Parts: sequence; structure tokens; C-alpha cells
Amino acid sequence: MDMWKPFRKPTQAHSPQAAILFDKFHVMRHLGEALDKVRKSEYAHLSGKDRRFIKGRKFTLLSNRENLTLVGRQSLKTLLAANKRLNVAYLLKESFGFGQLWNYRSQAWARRFFGNWRESLKWKRLKPFEKFAEMIDRHWDGIAVYCEPENKVSLGFVEGLNNKIRVIQRGSYGLREEEYPRLKILTCMLPQL
Repeated sequence: MDMWKPFRKPTQAHSPQAAILFDKFHVMRHLGEALDKVRKSEYAHLSGKDRRFIKGRKFTLLSNRENLTLVGRQSLKTLLAANKRLNVAYLLKESFGFGQLWNYRSQAWARRFFGNWRESLKWKRLKPFEKFAEMIDRHWDGIAVYCEPENKVSLGFVEGLNNKIRVIQRGSYGLREEEYPRLKILTCMLPQL
């Protein structure tokens, strides 16, 4: 589920026995946004020739290293060598997102990993990453639940279902009958005949 409070509260009210699990994709999106804010602030502080290393490199910086082409990897290497703060921010992103957090089977070990990761932020002076760490602390219960074997699921199906529901809702504007959109949503989940 998304980390937004209006999603969480009704779920807790209507299904108190359900474990709230935040999608890894949503957590990683916030981490990518923190890295992009560092990139933008570095671009704003630089002038002249130094800016050329950062300009137009957002995709390269936010992509997984494995997904980059050879040219992309060389570009990333040049970018990280040219700017120390971006290099530190990139390493923090890589160690958090593609490190051990999502592989732990114990909430205690995942918490220890996050505590060490957060401790490594201490003297870096990267405000967007500090805000990201605070957000993770606020939502830790929904992230730590991912450690349980029965919760190691991809929420892509749910995201696709939510998208279908939104499309049906958009097509239902102006209808006075409330039952019709509900029936359309239910029938979209039936197997094709």
C-alpha cells in the first residue's frame, strides 16, 4: 500500500487484523526523490563548466547500475567522480535500496541495518536523506512487516487493480446510480469468457 495516511486509516478501520505492508516501490521512489534533490542542489551551487557534469544526468543517476548501458555506466562514473556530494548520495541510495533491507527475514536485523544506515548519514549533511530517514522511522511498522516470509509479495497486481478502478471511476462521472460503478469494478475482475 502507499504510505499516505488516507490509505492507511480506512484499512486499519475496516480490516484491523490485516498487516499494513508498504510497497517497496513506494519506499524506493522516495529515496530516488531524495537523491534527485541532492542533484538539483548541487547543480544550483555549481557554475560554468562544472555544471555540464550534472546537466541531463537525472536518468543515469536514478537508474539501477545493472540497467545502464556501457555509455550510461561511463557517464555515471564521470558524474560521481566529478562531484563528491553526489557520489556520497548515490552510495547511500545503492546501499539502502539494493542492500540487505529487503532481504532480511528478521525485523530486528532489518532495524539494525536501518540504524547503521541512518548512523552513516550523521556527518554527511544531506538534508533530503535525513528527511527520508525520518519518513522511514514514521512508517517503520509497514516496512518491517516485509521481513515476514508470508509478506514477501509484489504489490504490482494491486497497483494494476487500482489503476483499473480509477479508469472505471473516470468513466462513471455523471452517473447518478452508485451501484453501476461498483458492479463494473466487480465485473472487471471476472475471468474472460
